[in-house]
Amino acid sequence: MSTVSRGLPTGKQSGQTDARDTSDGAADSREQTSQPTLLEQMGGVWGLVFSSVPIVVFVAVNAVFDWQPAIWSSVGVAVAIAVWRLVRKEPLQPAISGLLGIAIAAFIVLRTGSARGFFLFGIWTSLVYAGLFLLSALVRWPLAGVAWSALNNTGFRWRSDRVATLYYDVATLVWILVFGSKFVVQNWLYGQDQVSLLGVARIAMGYPLTAVAIAVTVWAVRKADKRLASIEPPGSAAA
Repeated sequence: MSTVSRGLPTGKQSGQTDARDTSDGAADSREQTSQPTLLEQMGGVWGLVFSSVPIVVFVAVNAVFDWQPAIWSSVGVAVAIAVWRLVRKEPLQPAISGLLGIAIAAFIVLRTGSARGFFLFGIWTSLVYAGLFLLSALVRWPLAGVAWSALNNTGFRWRSDRVATLYYDVATLVWILVFGSKFVVQNWLYGQDQVSLLGVARIAMGYPLTAVAIAVTVWAVRKADKRLASIEPPGSAAA
């Protein structure tokens, strides 16, 4: 009897330890599965703001002076932003991408000798993206779902269900409309040599439209996940 009574506290202690271990394990699991949001991957709110600054600088300086000082001003601002983010130990990928885009735009301006060339790379990039999203929808690999799954490492189980895939088709269609509209509007302004309006269109049709497409993509992800959960065989979640 005394042996049994002495063993009871030990068992209780063991149970408490197991509970704590389970709790700690669940917390660790949550930390491991938590991943940066799309906004964080794009550099956060300030990352979006900073990406527009070189464009504003280019348009403003070009309106007052000429395209030569406008180029170097926008490149200088892009470099300063990249250095600032480096000093603050913030994500560099958005800054480097922005700097690379500005460098390519500056190269095109130097080659064409026209301020409107600053926007040419972005215009044709929009057309390429629209084509890629359209092609992905036609071959039944909607790029909205593929990109989301790749970024978040969630796999492509949604492709096994037509309804779940349809949600990503809708999101992909929105991306096609976003990139297609950017190309149509900005290419028309390019043909009219409207440099100032090109800058306005570049910013106005940039992150606002991208935010709409991201919101639709998030909606598609939630609907697809809910659909897959509803058709999941009983007991498979526990396994």
